[in-house]
Amino acid sequence: MLDQFEKIGKEALDQLKAIVDSASLEQFRIKYLGRKGLVTQMLTQIGKCPAELRPAAGQLANKVKNEVSAAFEGLREKITHAERDRKRELIDVTLPGRIPRIGKRHVIIQTINELLEIFARMGFSIAYGPEVEDEYHNFVALNIPPEHPARDPLDNFYVDDGTLLRSQTSTIQIRVMERQKPPIRVVAPGRVYRPDTVDATHMFMFHQLEALVVDEGVSMVDMKTTIDQFIKAFLGKDAKWRFRPSFFPFTEPSAEVDLLLADRAGNEKWVEMGGCGMVDPNVFDAVGIDNEKYTGWAFGFGIERLAMRKYSIPDIRLLYENDLRFLQQF
Repeated sequence: MLDQFEKIGKEALDQLKAIVDSASLEQFRIKYLGRKGLVTQMLTQIGKCPAELRPAAGQLANKVKNEVSAAFEGLREKITHAERDRKRELIDVTLPGRIPRIGKRHVIIQTINELLEIFARMGFSIAYGPEVEDEYHNFVALNIPPEHPARDPLDNFYVDDGTLLRSQTSTIQIRVMERQKPPIRVVAPGRVYRPDTVDATHMFMFHQLEALVVDEGVSMVDMKTTIDQFIKAFLGKDAKWRFRPSFFPFTEPSAEVDLLLADRAGNEKWVEMGGCGMVDPNVFDAVGIDNEKYTGWAFGFGIERLAMRKYSIPDIRLLYENDLRFLQQF
């Protein structure tokens, strides 16, 4: 039996020398080292040996198993590395490289950046303000009295009794005028929040671009000229827009600016882009600017609606559905 153990060990080691691939190596493992393999079965044969031979048989069986197992593991590692290297060699380095998928800015961010660039060329600086505002900056300083419908809790997102998510970027006007005296020429982009019913042109969260100019001799003509130049720079010379008389507590006189948009069926209709007007003297009083010496104008335009007009987007909800088929177009 001892001779048989030695013979099995010699045959196993000799067969390993001829193996060059992982498939053959797996067949070897099953034949010799598997649960019913020849080397494994040697250990079960030790009990059949005469008592005086059992110690020697056990030592020989363990020796054969260790030698075959060590040789097997060494060969398996060698074959694994060789096959991995062969796979690397199959790569054709002369082929064109794969273009990585690179992310890009959302269409809203692209629009904001383009708007800021246009106004920067017109001499405007950029201002920012907090999205969580107090009632003073959101209402009081903007000449909106306590009984005004705009202050209704049903029309705002209140955080507590005196704090809310800003309903307009006009709050930034107040903060700018509190810390800076005329001349002032700023634009302010940002998110605003209103509990509107969601439809093709309304969302409860959207973006506005606020503009403010304060100086001596500023007039409604200056505002209209600036808006006209801005719309033509952003939308092209053929863009159609109009003034429509309106009322805002913080501007007097006031107007709405409408853009001509196309719906899903291609039908054109006028859609409100935002409000504008001459800064009300009461607003100047709230921030300590002499309303006898200075005049100013301001507007707040919806950035989503500008993007919809520029890129022929029929529904504002498309901008927030995160559908890559839509977003990859921009």
